[in-house]
Amino acid sequence: MNYAEAQASIVSEVSATLAAVSGDDVDALSRQIMQADRVFFVGVGRVLLSLQAVAKRLAHLGIDSVIVGQITEPAITASDLLIVGSGSGESAIPLAIAAKAKSHGAQVAHIGANADSSMSAYSDVFVRIPVQTKFSTGTEVTSVQPMTSLFEQCLLLLGDAIALSLIESRGLDLKELWQHHANLE
Repeated sequence: MNYAEAQASIVSEVSATLAAVSGDDVDALSRQIMQADRVFFVGVGRVLLSLQAVAKRLAHLGIDSVIVGQITEPAITASDLLIVGSGSGESAIPLAIAAKAKSHGAQVAHIGANADSSMSAYSDVFVRIPVQTKFSTGTEVTSVQPMTSLFEQCLLLLGDAIALSLIESRGLDLKELWQHHANLE
């Protein structure tokens, strides 16, 4: 497969997947984000990398965003939201963190592929990105890409779509968002 074929396949898969995500579920997640004092994020591997980008973008909107495990991580409270990225919903570390967040009264949102995963016991909001994970149900968008690349790509773009929606709903001026951008670079 050459570059043109590879990029066409990837763009087609991402487009089909994002078109299959429930707008109502995304709206519910957006409301949770807006109601929270802080928004915490947890995931592992490449999922964590996508979530870090989403957290940074929300910080640009003035939303207090925290990556679980960062050295300056504050305590989570009942006024906060934990967003868990886990395609399978079975990853051990995100499951343990979700359980801990619930024990402190926080809301938990799960972005994943499997609504019937162990994570459902902790989730107040679930957004399904219907792609293949290590536990395929047969109802997902298939991918020619390795492992869970399609999930990680769609997770990042879902975060950007949420950010764009929040910009519009909050009437934010794009130029004024630069006040939240890093300036020690």
